[in-house]
Amino acid sequence: MTNKLKLMKSNLIDVRNNNPKVSVDFISEATIKKVNKFHKSFDEYTVTPLHKLEGLANHFGLKGIFLKDESYRFGLNAFKVLGGAYAIGHYIADKLGVDISEVTFDYLRSKEVKEKIGEITFVTATDGNHGRGVAWAANQLGQKSVVYMPKGSSQIRLDNIRKEGSDASIIDGNYEDAVALSDQMAKEHGWVVIQDTAWEGYEDIPTWIMQGYGSLINEAIEQLEVYGIDKPTHVFLQAGVGSFAGSMLGYLVDKFGEDRPITIVMEPDDANCLYLSSLSGKREIVEGDMPTIMAGLACGAPNTISYEILRDYADGYLSCPDYVAARGMRILASPLKGDSQITSGESGAVGTGVITLLMERDEYKDLRECLKLDENSTVLLISTEGDTDPQKYIDIVWDGDCSSI
Repeated sequence: MTNKLKLMKSNLIDVRNNNPKVSVDFISEATIKKVNKFHKSFDEYTVTPLHKLEGLANHFGLKGIFLKDESYRFGLNAFKVLGGAYAIGHYIADKLGVDISEVTFDYLRSKEVKEKIGEITFVTATDGNHGRGVAWAANQLGQKSVVYMPKGSSQIRLDNIRKEGSDASIIDGNYEDAVALSDQMAKEHGWVVIQDTAWEGYEDIPTWIMQGYGSLINEAIEQLEVYGIDKPTHVFLQAGVGSFAGSMLGYLVDKFGEDRPITIVMEPDDANCLYLSSLSGKREIVEGDMPTIMAGLACGAPNTISYEILRDYADGYLSCPDYVAARGMRILASPLKGDSQITSGESGAVGTGVITLLMERDEYKDLRECLKLDENSTVLLISTEGDTDPQKYIDIVWDGDCSSI
């Protein structure tokens, strides 16, 4: 095996004094606490674990590493359901003429509601986790769902979506093609698109999805407070279209202002639209096939809403080869003594791969110094998914697929 390392590409941005900046009012701490109240009305709701990886932090000379583990979310092995379920709930509440803060999930799935609103078909595009969350929420609420997946999607992820009662299929096209097909079919059949990316004329539902994701960071900050930590010094956020990263960062901006954590956005090399946008200063789109193992991040067009948040507030961007995520998966599966063993999927583990490489490799000395990563740093990572493709997980963790090259 070669020891040659293909370097991560980085772009750091001085954003703290740039004005004017886009408003984050829609993702404020007060708003997200209301969203979290709705999620708490689910029978399936529990706060997902926040693991303190003390051994890993000590090994790399950091004050602390904390990892939020979304493999426990509603039994669906990923965080995405937070957004899809909230958006569907919000849409149904609007049809009923009531504010979502006035209803519970149980009420929305009642026979009374179904009689009032009739049957709705929700449609979406997904690489797996978002579609499963939409399918689960629609099924729980007695509604239908149709899900389109891009070429190369995992069969087991497709099967898991179908198990939630969805009419799901893999198309002969990339993620953006699947999004376009969802929009087209919705217009033809009167369906409702539940998509975690926005475009002109389609902004309300993506906004609700981003608000739904906010429950996660609200939980994490409250969990850190139990450890006596007001806030992390650094947060590493993975991005596909950027809705998740924009949601997390918007919340942090609202809560902490200029004293917010240093926040870095991470993408796969094969789908690094936000990294490229940070270089050019305008919204860039990546086209063609995106054969990264980080399937949940294989998106070529930034969400227009979250793009503005990331543009104005993110401190830097990393474009990562696949082995970075694979390394993170193996580290979490084989923890240092005293640390929790964590099952993290390809998109979930990239942050762990990133922080360990930044702290370990001489090539990144200048970068970690610029980021002020040292013995005073408390790092928050989010494992956004578990082993959503168990065979691929085994190939990587057991058999060394996607090792460093």
